[in-house]
Amino acid sequence: MTERTGEGRWSERQRDALLTVVVVLAGVGDAWVKSPNGLLTGAPFAVVVVVSGAVGLALWWRRRAPGVVAAVVMVGYVIAFTPVAMGVAMYTVGERYRRIRTLVLFGVAGCLAGVLSLWAGPPGLDLRYGAFALALILGPLIVGYAVAIRRDLALEAQSTIDALERERHLLVERAQVGERARIARELHDVVAHRVGNIVLTAGALKVGPQARDPAVAEAAELIRDEGHQALEELREVLGVLTPGRRGQAAPAKAPHPDASQLDKLVEGAARLGRRATLRVDGHPETLPAPVQRAIHRIVQEGLTNAAKHAPGAEVGVLVECRMDGVEVRVTNGPAAASRDADSPPSGGNGLIGLAERVALLDGTVTAGPYDGGYRIDAFIPHGPAPANT
Repeated sequence: MTERTGEGRWSERQRDALLTVVVVLAGVGDAWVKSPNGLLTGAPFAVVVVVSGAVGLALWWRRRAPGVVAAVVMVGYVIAFTPVAMGVAMYTVGERYRRIRTLVLFGVAGCLAGVLSLWAGPPGLDLRYGAFALALILGPLIVGYAVAIRRDLALEAQSTIDALERERHLLVERAQVGERARIARELHDVVAHRVGNIVLTAGALKVGPQARDPAVAEAAELIRDEGHQALEELREVLGVLTPGRRGQAAPAKAPHPDASQLDKLVEGAARLGRRATLRVDGHPETLPAPVQRAIHRIVQEGLTNAAKHAPGAEVGVLVECRMDGVEVRVTNGPAAASRDADSPPSGGNGLIGLAERVALLDGTVTAGPYDGGYRIDAFIPHGPAPANT
């Protein structure tokens, strides 16, 4: 059942009040213009006015008790011939009732009331007037029923549309859940397995005979630390892709990358033999968490790209907090050494994902050759940020 607001109920009452007043005035006016028909034929005008007004007032309760009001109006129709009130009452019956047997019963009763009104009226009444009176009884009944059926069909169609829309959303959600589960399986079975092997190999290298060489031990420690960090972040990604999976314990969340970890990024690059410098103007660590994560990812992507495509090149990182936003720039010079054939391949997805992440914050990313090297320039304006970026 549809709940109506107080404003809707008041508007409906206003319409009912106006209709009741109009019907009462129509009944009184009809009695004023011509002599009454029915049982009050020849009765004093005041009596006819009282009966016509009472019949019109009964319509105030037509929505609460349409059958009772219709019966009262039929009696009034026989007594004082009130066609307008009769039409409104029959329309309400047609609109409120759905059983054909009930509608036929009221239609027959209305016709009998019309016949009795004509029979009790003055002799020699024109039959065309009687046909008009019967049409005024059956016509509103049929129209009211048609309006109700049309409204029911519209509600049913809307209900079907809503159900289909809910089903579509459910199917899309199931498809998304299935796709996320598939991606999570692939990440776990392939990436996590490979990275885990790297960590184990680095650990074995650290404690093996080769560990006597300080450079080898330091490299093994660095590889092991990077692998552990990659596994922690991968577990967090798997937890996002498959939240609440039955039988799966919630992974321990790794610290979210933020602007306070930029020094560690640059230090990590230096430990790998890369020449990198960091300059920070302002306090990016006070920015919203999604903006800080974006800054961290921009610097991370710039350092990674420089290591892959420009080995040995000097890399400069600039983070500048301005009044209108924050600018992040990662610039590397020309490669100082030839690229290793065993360096990891690049599909360009890193920059694409970076641009999408920054776009969620209403920012922009530009990247391209610069002074013999390469530069990534991003700008993120101040403003409300999405929760998930």
